Amino acid sequence: RTLRTVADARGADAEAAVSSAVAAQDAWADTPPRQRGEILRRAWELMTERADDLALLMTLEMGKSLTESRAEVTYAAEFFRWFSEEAVRIDGRYARNPAGGGGRALVTRQAVGPCLLITPWNFPLAMGTRKIGPAVAAGCTMIVKPPQLTPLSMLNLAAILAEAGLPDGVLTVLPSTSASRVVGPVLADRRVRKLSFTGSTEVGRTLVEQCAPNLQRMSMELGGNAAFLVFDDADLDVAVRGAVTAKMRNNGESCVAANRFLVHRSVADEFTERLTEEMAALRMGHGTEEGVAVGPLVNAGQRDTVSELVNDARKRGARVSTGGENGPGDGYFYHPTVLADVPHDARILHEEVFGPVAPVTTFDDEADAVARANDTEFGLVGYVFTTGFSRALRVGEALRTGMVGVNTGLVSNPAAPFGGVKASGFGREGGHEGIDEYLDTKYLALSL
Repeated sequence: RTLRTVADARGADAEAAVSSAVAAQDAWADTPPRQRGEILRRAWELMTERADDLALLMTLEMGKSLTESRAEVTYAAEFFRWFSEEAVRIDGRYARNPAGGGGRALVTRQAVGPCLLITPWNFPLAMGTRKIGPAVAAGCTMIVKPPQLTPLSMLNLAAILAEAGLPDGVLTVLPSTSASRVVGPVLADRRVRKLSFTGSTEVGRTLVEQCAPNLQRMSMELGGNAAFLVFDDADLDVAVRGAVTAKMRNNGESCVAANRFLVHRSVADEFTERLTEEMAALRMGHGTEEGVAVGPLVNAGQRDTVSELVNDARKRGARVSTGGENGPGDGYFYHPTVLADVPHDARILHEEVFGPVAPVTTFDDEADAVARANDTEFGLVGYVFTTGFSRALRVGEALRTGMVGVNTGLVSNPAAPFGGVKASGFGREGGHEGIDEYLDTKYLALSL
């Protein structure tokens, strides 16, 4: 059913948004950092006060359970609190010329300028706050293109920021049924100086090309194919809990979801059996029902993709330990699934499944595990489960990823840098590094 009708932005709206952002940029960048930080702090407070309403809206527009939505509201709001504190810590330096004489170097950092922020549907609040937060803290104006499937959360977020004191023109939200109709005119305008995008690698490559003529700065958080490594010395209680967390957050519709479970041959049967019990026990239903852990997938196309990958693995010899089929009734449900004995050539080990499916395959030694984990174009996150401290560090350093979870299935943290390498993108969101993406460094040569 229809929840709400929203505006459908056109090219002319995009051009007007750019002009508005440009007009507001200088005054906004000149706003005292403490004032910018206090706006973010008030927005965090308002989000916290309205958490239940924001969570319900999110569940209604994209299907995740209320438990998941409440957790996302808390996580999303924390980016505003974090960057409210970073706003007053934008640093620089003053140094004497090492060659002597009266020369001095003054280094300062300034706002990049107007930014285009493109957010995905799977985390409609958090993917917005972790871009908007550092942009506000740095003094950048913004144009946000929210996802077509989930625009309501972003529109509510914009209203909260306005209530918190964000001046007119600093943030414009452009919902649209055609991303290219809005994004094209914005990136074609040389006054727009930065793009931050979260989405697929395929779309990311296209956007990089569009930014090339104007040499705009870019942050790209793209696809993933996370390997979840379980060694023979792992605590299986910890590993199974971590597996459910890493796989089932947001129904598996997450770029950091564990996509491949590589388990040492000696513990593979026990791990698979225990993971199967946990996955089979998850309650599936409509997200608004209390106690539901698994909601529907976002649309029929995504459910069909999950089903196709599972069926391909079956045909190649994988065994369905639980699930492996669409859920009953209305909605785009797919049962939590564990696949055992998945062969190396199965598509599901090479493609991002974005659904509640855990394919398990085995390895024989550490070198084999690392080699297979790195055998992908992606490099967003990896997970390592072992009780050996040296092994944890050794494997963590050997994985070619931007992030590694060691004995945990949850790596997302507003105080830590989030991002990947290789085809998973570049740039970081969160942590002290997050605000750097919105700042240019300027050097003033002084003669005394």
